[in-house]
Amino acid sequence: MTRFDLIVIGSGPSGRRAAVQAAKLGKTVLVVEKRERVGGVSVHTGTIPSKSLRETVLNLTGWRERGFYGSAYRVKKDISAADLRVRGSKILEHEVDVLDHQFARNRVATLTGEARFLDPNHIVVTRGGGAEPEHFEADRFVIACGTRPHRPANIPFDGRTVIDSDEILKLETLPRSMTVVGAGVIGVEYATIFSALEIAVTLVEPRATFLDFIDREMIEEFVHELRDRNVSLRLGAEVTAVEFDHAGRPVCRIASGRDVTSDVLLYAAGRMGSTDGLDLDKAGLETDNRGRLTVDPKTLQTAVPHIYAAGDVIGFPSLASTSMEQGRFAACHAFGLEPTPLPDHFPYGIYAVPEMSTVGMSEEDVKKRQIPYECGIARFRETSRGHIMGLQTGMMKMIFSKKTRRVLGVHIIGEGATELIHIGQAVMALKGTIDYFMESTFNYPTLAEAYKIAALDAWNRAFAPSVAAPETPGMQEAAE
Repeated sequence: MTRFDLIVIGSGPSGRRAAVQAAKLGKTVLVVEKRERVGGVSVHTGTIPSKSLRETVLNLTGWRERGFYGSAYRVKKDISAADLRVRGSKILEHEVDVLDHQFARNRVATLTGEARFLDPNHIVVTRGGGAEPEHFEADRFVIACGTRPHRPANIPFDGRTVIDSDEILKLETLPRSMTVVGAGVIGVEYATIFSALEIAVTLVEPRATFLDFIDREMIEEFVHELRDRNVSLRLGAEVTAVEFDHAGRPVCRIASGRDVTSDVLLYAAGRMGSTDGLDLDKAGLETDNRGRLTVDPKTLQTAVPHIYAAGDVIGFPSLASTSMEQGRFAACHAFGLEPTPLPDHFPYGIYAVPEMSTVGMSEEDVKKRQIPYECGIARFRETSRGHIMGLQTGMMKMIFSKKTRRVLGVHIIGEGATELIHIGQAVMALKGTIDYFMESTFNYPTLAEAYKIAALDAWNRAFAPSVAAPETPGMQEAAE
């Protein structure tokens, strides 16, 4: 039996960060990954593939240039499923190579196989190809096994016409129509990506609202853009069954009686923790009904103190970015190093078309806390950069405290939202106020100018004295 200071189960964002952090502390580390190659869901079926698909679609369709050249503009006239996979396969190879090198240079041992606990300090790893199971012992563990798509027994998945979010990347041909069940982050992203290919998409969600953690005004803007390009939204539509018509096409039965028929049905309603094969009961652990582990949010320890969990397997926010920090945090805490606390405010990015990103409180949050506030709005079309890019849509919303003038939240929808959000994140982290945006100089022309436009808008509404604020070049519309 081989002994390690730390064994990490899973090599996704949280697993690899935990392993590397522990190795940098001089600890012996083993990473067990059940896939043939490292990277976890993030690299193989989740974050990287879906964002690569999105970028490919936007490039091949000429989506970003249609503001100038019209809706009929195309970079490639006939786009096939094979075209969509080319970029993804190249990026996958690069990502795996980077991770292999990272583990090698930090002397992190890796092993392909399925791990399961024998007791709180021992695991056995079963490998393919007839290899003998291997036993390992460790003082500490990090469970970072991630999640997989939820596949209810009453949904007739066949891998071709009724698929989950892992299988959608393997489509052999592009359909003419698609139904997406589940308006969570994954469902919304894929629905809008395939809509950009001019595939008729219907998005079905049993709740009356969706993406409830996003500011409602941004969702209203998002819904308007989707309807403007004929994405059909069926909110409050409970799916009772999925059947097939005489042509073999999936029919989504809705409780209201308004069924949806399409060439392909993507079921994206939730995910499950990939914990069922770990024999967690032998380690003294239990999961919830979705296979997720509960941890102490201050330490990321499970009910068994020397076993930590991080990443999607512990639930919200289930972001690659936050998972990485959770992995680092868990490894530091496990070996007695006082880790930097996880941030109060982190950016949330949704890579839909258009993309959305948010940090801090929404307007609904501010109202609940009864904080006197004011909002500032900037439209990307108000910026010179927006004109140059041909943008007709896109907006930024900033929320300020009327008492302290501090930034309470930033919400962006449109081109570059997930990049632009970090300016607002930095100012919030440094307890900045509206004055920063009023007094700072931004590159011109840029979309980042929207920060000053939004700040001027809020200033004019709530903070301006009787004499108007000095006019800033390029900001005349906002100052009026």
